[in-house]
Amino acid sequence: MNVVTNNKWIGQRTIRPDGVDKVTGRAAFAADTTMPGMIWGKVLRSPHPHARIKSIDTSKAEALPGVKAVVTAKDIVDFPLDKSVMLGIQDMRWMCRNVMAREKALFPGHPIAAVAATSEAIAAKACELIEVDYEVLPWSIEIDDALKPDAPILHDFVKFEGKPSNIAGRLEVKKGDIAKGFEEAEIVVERSFTTRPVHQGYIEPHACLISVAADNKTTIWSSSQGQFMVRAMTSYLTGINQSDIRAIPAEIGGGFGGKTIVYLEPLATMLAKKSGRPVKMVMTREEVMRATGPTSGSKSTVKIGAKKDGTIVAAHGIFYLQAGAFPGSPIRGAVGCSFAPYDIPHVLSEGFDVLSNRSKVAAYRAPGAPIGAYAVECVLDELAEALKMDPLALRLKNAAKEGTKAAHGPVYPRIGYVETLEAARDSDHYKAPLGKFQGRGVASGYWFNAGGESSAQVNITEDGNVVVTTGHPDIGGSRAGIANICAELLGIDYRRISVLIGDTATIGFSNLTGGSRVLFASSIVVTQSTEKVIHTLRERAAKIWDIDPEAVKWENGAAHPVSPNAGQFEPLTLAELAEKAPSMGGPIGAGVQLNTVGAEGGFGTHIADVEVDVELGIVRVIRYTAIQDVGRAVHPSYVEGQLQGGVSQGIGWALNEEYIYNKQGKVDNPGFLDYRMPVCSDLPMIDTIMVEVPNPKHPQGVKGVGEVPLIPVMSAISNAVHQALGKRFYSLPMSPPKVLEVIEG
Repeated sequence: MNVVTNNKWIGQRTIRPDGVDKVTGRAAFAADTTMPGMIWGKVLRSPHPHARIKSIDTSKAEALPGVKAVVTAKDIVDFPLDKSVMLGIQDMRWMCRNVMAREKALFPGHPIAAVAATSEAIAAKACELIEVDYEVLPWSIEIDDALKPDAPILHDFVKFEGKPSNIAGRLEVKKGDIAKGFEEAEIVVERSFTTRPVHQGYIEPHACLISVAADNKTTIWSSSQGQFMVRAMTSYLTGINQSDIRAIPAEIGGGFGGKTIVYLEPLATMLAKKSGRPVKMVMTREEVMRATGPTSGSKSTVKIGAKKDGTIVAAHGIFYLQAGAFPGSPIRGAVGCSFAPYDIPHVLSEGFDVLSNRSKVAAYRAPGAPIGAYAVECVLDELAEALKMDPLALRLKNAAKEGTKAAHGPVYPRIGYVETLEAARDSDHYKAPLGKFQGRGVASGYWFNAGGESSAQVNITEDGNVVVTTGHPDIGGSRAGIANICAELLGIDYRRISVLIGDTATIGFSNLTGGSRVLFASSIVVTQSTEKVIHTLRERAAKIWDIDPEAVKWENGAAHPVSPNAGQFEPLTLAELAEKAPSMGGPIGAGVQLNTVGAEGGFGTHIADVEVDVELGIVRVIRYTAIQDVGRAVHPSYVEGQLQGGVSQGIGWALNEEYIYNKQGKVDNPGFLDYRMPVCSDLPMIDTIMVEVPNPKHPQGVKGVGEVPLIPVMSAISNAVHQALGKRFYSLPMSPPKVLEVIEG
């Protein structure tokens, strides 16, 4: 594919198409949806971290006036434990037990039953009337506790090294001979690190409204990162045919990976089916924090060996990640991405998936990769200090580049990692002076990026404008990017393009919004659809002029003869051809459905400046620059927003955010008052430098940009705190009590 250059709209900061609706309140989110006859659903949740469910008596709840339906595990399809049933990366064995506890309650907040009633208050009261006989079991919350020889086993059928275990899986990538590599090393640094679980922190809680007709025809309005995922998972878990389910995506108030699975939809579907009434469910913030996926807490050990000239010869990483109550922690991201920015001859990277009595983890922005990078990039900083090398110089000396074979498999094509390091080194920020108790840290990060299934339809309206429909919820600016691309190809003003997100009944299958895949994938199918439309427009003009279609070109929004030899004709604009469409062959439109390929990984390098209040233990980030190879910035403002958003989340992860558990095994801070996410006053102005090394396998040079910006943040800040205090931290968050403890210790 030829990369578009000399653009009019690609690369412009056009007005975002959803902006006015969102700032005026007109945008419709899932919780805004209503229907005549609608009733409300609520969930009864386990108070125990680990308990066998001996019996459930719902009779008192069902007898309460206003209650219309009660659902328990017997209403959700059971997937036997002896056979995996995969849907994407999710195993339905775990999903059916996550949306509703079956044999055991496995974490505080685990759904036990759900009730639908004529009001939320009645539904909540009915939940209190459900009688559950629990056999309370021993439990473990932390990784070390879950790995003890006498630890309570969550699932007897999960075995590791031949015996029941809370280790649900192991993954490794390797390259070369790790023992030989460390024999060659002249200096070795080995350190261990821990991180705490942190929540994705989307402002909009999970919500849905579901109607089920007598013939099982089901309509779902919900907040998710993929309406096709919602349709499929709901079908699997309720037994209703996918073809009978229509899933309609609402606007989404944040997801960051946490809305790539279902929680409420199967329950609301069965309540609606049982009651014959539409059912609406909206989680409280406490329910979101107790029962939906944070990302993993972790325990890691990283060992890196180098020559005295700074050449890294060997690297070994061991990453234990919490899965929560069911298998599936993001060890792939930790194992595959941690050493990916570097050309190291001998690498062994191992990940372990650890079960404990916490809510099942969900994806969070480059799942697993920030955890791995935190350990690796902090060890690299310590290695640079031991070698008396500038930390950027160490990275430059060992940087992956075109032709480098990564430990996780690929041989890199043309990549822009070196350019991000050089941009950091040459920036004003890196050269600026620092004051007392101030420090500067750097770190790098990598994410795989992805393509996958996408569908698009491009239609010309009767008045000569354009409607583009794609199949992915927009959580990163894809509508604005697609409008720019389509306007560029057609040669018209971007304001003449309307971009819509189709539901499962109006557009072909499209995979989740996640993995930094959507603009990459959707712009390929939109480009091909638009090219088909342009072909039709050229044919129509040729017919009017009575010349060969090959003698017609399309530019600046109109058909032109390719040369004077083709004939002397006035250009035919898009509006003129649309007006003539009824008499010239009918409507003009085209669609494309593809499993897109050609995605290339993304690299970033960050610079963080901090100031430490040594009396209060408060770390303040006072300056930050995020540098990234963004491929081609189709909409620069959105790309900058992705970089700044990732940094903001990383600052929270580094300094304040953590799940705190009490002695009863429950989350003790299940709300934004006590779960300390950054607010504006916690953040500096975040500068960005966009390095553009276009992806040659993409028509516009696009690379995914959404995941990489979170990956280097925690290590960059940790390295900065070390420079400010002369002391290193090996656990996150670096909250004031922990900072004071290190200062005073």
